[in-house]
Amino acid sequence: MTAPQPPVGTPGPSVGPGAGAPVDTGPAAAPAPSRRTGRAIGRSLALALLLFVTVVLVLFVVFNTQTVDISLVFGNIEAPLVLALVIAAALGGLLVWLAGRTLRVRRNRRS
Repeated sequence: MTAPQPPVGTPGPSVGPGAGAPVDTGPAAAPAPSRRTGRAIGRSLALALLLFVTVVLVLFVVFNTQTVDISLVFGNIEAPLVLALVIAAALGGLLVWLAGRTLRVRRNRRS
């Protein structure tokens, strides 16, 4: 003779010591670092790099105080090297900003 089978989805009979007790799978896994932590680290590194580059540029500008000839398309002018460096850095930053803005607009149009 065979014992009747329990309906599907119902727990079977518990037999033995500790039956029905939760199973210990070992030490709990450490939670994965959140994305916010990664972003905070990335922003901190970017800020540190920006600060370092700014200090180096300021020191470079301060130590280059002589007057230089600047050749433009429509003529030559004589200006302090500091002014030429600041204008060149500002124009370079403007170009980088415009390139990034253009890429962002193109990416947003595609999606």
